[in-house]
Amino acid sequence: MSGEYIVFLFLSLVAVSSGTLMLISKKVMHMMVALIFTFISISGIYILLSAEFIAAVQVMVYSGAVAIIMIFGIMLTNHHDSSRNKAPLIRRLLVGISIILFSISMYVGISHLKISLAEVALHENNTEKIGIALFSDYVIPFEIASLVLLVALVGAIVIAKNDNVEGGNQ
Repeated sequence: MSGEYIVFLFLSLVAVSSGTLMLISKKVMHMMVALIFTFISISGIYILLSAEFIAAVQVMVYSGAVAIIMIFGIMLTNHHDSSRNKAPLIRRLLVGISIILFSISMYVGISHLKISLAEVALHENNTEKIGIALFSDYVIPFEIASLVLLVALVGAIVIAKNDNVEGGNQ
């Protein structure tokens, strides 16, 4: 076993276990911490795959910005709903059967997968290639995405301002 394989096993174990912990945890802040651990371990797997730029974006965007925004959203909202309805037995049974069928189909699909052993060139200016592709071939989708994010930001400000105005009148 190589060191890279051991690190991969560790990172994948952390990703899967913290993802599972996120799903079964009952406290929202514990869910967010588990989600951040999942994002960081996936970023480590990207580093093992020689995709340093994607790993940095994963840490900055997901572990940083999205998680912090979600934490602030959770802390600033009223989430003290004590009425937790348990799902009916038929729904839990269907979910369990769906998970088992999905697991079987993934196992069959992966076990019959043919992987070529061709040499792949790694560490060849990945970030530069992404930048060139982003600002030459995909400049219009990049600008459209920035406009959509700008509209979402303005919309969030308008919604927050309307909530403050309504709260002030009461």
